[in-house]
Amino acid sequence: MAASDLELVALVVAFRDQRAYSKLVERYEVLVRAMLTRMTGNHALAEDLAQDTFLRAWRKIDSFSGKGSFKGWICRIAYTEFLQSYRKRKSTAKALDKFKAHSDIENQSRGDWDSGNAMDLDWALAQLSEVERSLIVLCYSTGLTHEEAATASDLPLGTVKSHIKRGKEKMREILIANEPVIR
Repeated sequence: MAASDLELVALVVAFRDQRAYSKLVERYEVLVRAMLTRMTGNHALAEDLAQDTFLRAWRKIDSFSGKGSFKGWICRIAYTEFLQSYRKRKSTAKALDKFKAHSDIENQSRGDWDSGNAMDLDWALAQLSEVERSLIVLCYSTGLTHEEAATASDLPLGTVKSHIKRGKEKMREILIANEPVIR
C-alpha cells in the first residue's frame, strides 16, 4: 500500500528522507507543471517555476502543518512562484508577451484555429486578466476547491468566486465570438 502524503511528509521532516520527498514530487509534478504552463502560457518558464516550487517546498517542508492537503500546499507554493515571476516583469504588457505559449498566437488566421494548430481554450485563457486566469487554472486544471484556491492565492473566498465567475463569463463570450460558422 502506498504511503499517504502525510506519512511521506513526516518522513521528510523527521529524517530529511529524499526518497519520500521524491515520491511526493512524482505525485504532484505533472499537476504543478500543467498548472504553471496554463498560468504562464510558456512551457520553458513553467518548467523553471516548477523546479523552483519543488526546491522551495523541500526547504520549507517543515512549515506544512497538515491542516490542509499537501496538494493545496504545493499549489500555493507554485502560485507564489508564479506571482513572484510575474511581478519581476516591468509592465503587464511585457509580462503577457513573455507568458504567451506561441509568440504569434494573436497573428494566426482563423483557419489556423480551425485546423487545430492552437487550442481555443488556451487562447481564451490568455485573454483573461492574470488573476482570473490563475484562479481558473487553480480550480479547473489542478482540481482545487474554491476554498483551497483562496488559501493558495491568499484572497478571500468571495473574491475568488467572483474572479472565477467573471473569468468563465469572459471565456464563454470569447469562445462564442470566435466560434467557426458552419454553413
